[in-house]
Amino acid sequence: MGTVHAWTRDIELTPKQQWRNLYGPRGPANPEHVAARAATRRRTSRAKRLAFQREGRERAREEDLLHMAGCMLYWAEGSKQRNLVELANSDLHLVRLFCRFLRTCFGVESNDFRIRLNVYTSNDLSIEEVERHWLDALELPRKCLIGHTLNNLPTSSSGKRRNRLPYGVCSVRVHSTHTVQHIFGAIQEYAGFDEPRWLD
Repeated sequence: MGTVHAWTRDIELTPKQQWRNLYGPRGPANPEHVAARAATRRRTSRAKRLAFQREGRERAREEDLLHMAGCMLYWAEGSKQRNLVELANSDLHLVRLFCRFLRTCFGVESNDFRIRLNVYTSNDLSIEEVERHWLDALELPRKCLIGHTLNNLPTSSSGKRRNRLPYGVCSVRVHSTHTVQHIFGAIQEYAGFDEPRWLD
């Protein structure tokens, strides 16, 4: 074995040969093909996101007040992920308006929503009461709940509880590249700026 190694140690293998040595002839595709396919997917996905943003810009020119309100809410309170709509807030009316925006402007169905709650455990309310508060107000079925974060309510220096958020914070999510990129395009059109980071 040592002799064979001595005879062959100066031979340089191509990436394709190294890949075949690791995985055999029936293993995964070689890295060059994998990289090429990945690059193609990235270009295709970017082109789709750009088309969705252009659609949002066109919709913004229609001056639909609900559309404008929803997009501005998202600009202020929403996360800025490429493929996920997510907005978190403790104000029930704000969250309800945002859900109405998604339903009316994008046809989002109740079953497409996902709700995560940040619940303060020292507010003398049960988890079930907090869940019912949000689900009833947003007109969503229980299966939309995807879990909770439980926190002790912060206390002041005097040690007294602050009951400012009895129902905690509600995070609304919809997994949709189309919707979030449409919103990004509309925000840029309404406010008159370009934000490349939202595309790439």
